[in-house]
Amino acid sequence: MTGKSASGKDAALENNPAFAAFYAEQVAQPPSAQSRLSGMLGRQPICCPPDTRIRAALDTMNRHRVGSMIVVDGDTRPIGILTLPDVLSRIALPAHNLDEPITAVMTPHVTTLPADATLHDAANLMVRHCIRHVVVVDDGRLVGVVSEKDLFHPRRIGVRHLASEIRAGQDLGGLKHYSAEIQTLAHDMLVEGVGVEHLTEFIAALNDLLTRRIIELEFHPHLLDGIRWCWIALGSEGRFEQTFAADQSSAIIFEPLPSMGAERARNVLLPLARRVNQALAACGFPIGPDKTVSGNPAYCLTRDEWRRCFDQWLDAGDPKALLDGSIFFDLRPLHGDGALVADLKGWLLEATRANGRFLHQMAANALRSLPPIGHLRDFVVDGDRGEARTLDIKTHGTALFVDAARIFSLASGVGETNTLKRLRLAAPLADVPSTEVEVWADSFLVLQRLRLRNQHLQHAAGTPVSNRIDPYRLHELDRLMLKEALRQAKKVQSRLALDFRL
Repeated sequence: MTGKSASGKDAALENNPAFAAFYAEQVAQPPSAQSRLSGMLGRQPICCPPDTRIRAALDTMNRHRVGSMIVVDGDTRPIGILTLPDVLSRIALPAHNLDEPITAVMTPHVTTLPADATLHDAANLMVRHCIRHVVVVDDGRLVGVVSEKDLFHPRRIGVRHLASEIRAGQDLGGLKHYSAEIQTLAHDMLVEGVGVEHLTEFIAALNDLLTRRIIELEFHPHLLDGIRWCWIALGSEGRFEQTFAADQSSAIIFEPLPSMGAERARNVLLPLARRVNQALAACGFPIGPDKTVSGNPAYCLTRDEWRRCFDQWLDAGDPKALLDGSIFFDLRPLHGDGALVADLKGWLLEATRANGRFLHQMAANALRSLPPIGHLRDFVVDGDRGEARTLDIKTHGTALFVDAARIFSLASGVGETNTLKRLRLAAPLADVPSTEVEVWADSFLVLQRLRLRNQHLQHAAGTPVSNRIDPYRLHELDRLMLKEALRQAKKVQSRLALDFRL
């Protein structure tokens, strides 16, 4: 059974990967989000060498009616781009000399994707970087350009406009409004049939922009005394798997100037981090009971302090320590000096891959939570009061795949944090057939879809959003899919037990 075998209205929605739905936009002829960029390319891309005069480049753009000029080297490798908005801000308003070379006004770092990337990849990149064009390359050489007009209906403003508004936000009131807009778009996308993998990435992309903007408003350079720092995303945010109900999970890594010392630097960073945490809470991202946030001194650490912290988790044998530390292995840089996180992560992957005892303990800990199906393949339910006869589809469902994927990736040295990417990259290294991996991936998506849909219905009804569902109130086919997905979770756990001799 896979997520693609679903039937009924909900399954039809799930399997309609219209790119328009992915961005809650109306597209004239919606292609599949998994369509390759190579299929979108039409005429030859308009490009020029770096010594082209600005005047000549603008004349070429006008004659060909294009919104961008790609600057290429002698091997047709992109080295820069000039777009119509650049013409206004960099040429017209400052009255730039049109006889200078185009390199004087181009954007030097071109955002590119390979020709076999998907439309979903291109749109996600546009949202994350708030850009209008993605340069398509083959073996590093220019083969085409995809613009927002190629993807979205020109009459709709949509998500890229929202991303631009977030990046330009100046106060908490406006950002709270944009946070609500993100939620509205996400709920609409679920109803319109966006695939779960795309939807959760979409939520994470816009939430990342919102968080970065809040950090930018608080972390003014003149307040930082030269401290190198980076805001770290953890947990579901670190995995790009946020749903409609997400707590904050973040940390900070920093390096003070030699003359400053760690404590003085921490005392500079913590008040700023707490203001960010409070602003995020006001935007609908509460601080969880465990207070795993950057404003907590326990999670605002230097590189050496983080290494000692991870060493303690690597050496710990008790389940609680492993459980508490697990989300920190999903770390990714969100804002600031990403090199600090890259260095820490590189060290961490080497340390975990070489520590068989730790991986064995992680696997044993993951097996403590079992899928809620009995020997007769009926559901095991619990709960009380209004949640009687329910099961927690996160703790006893999606988390089982998340934990297994994390362990597979740490054991194989795969640096990805997203669960599906971890499974697809790391599991084959453990000699798991790719066909079996895809069944696991589809089963994880089935559980995520049921979880998101349940949260959507709770939100629409004005009731508290939770991860508990009543399996006996599901449509019969959904109930069968839930049961099969949980059975696949058992298989994943069996594989863990086999690999780590448990």
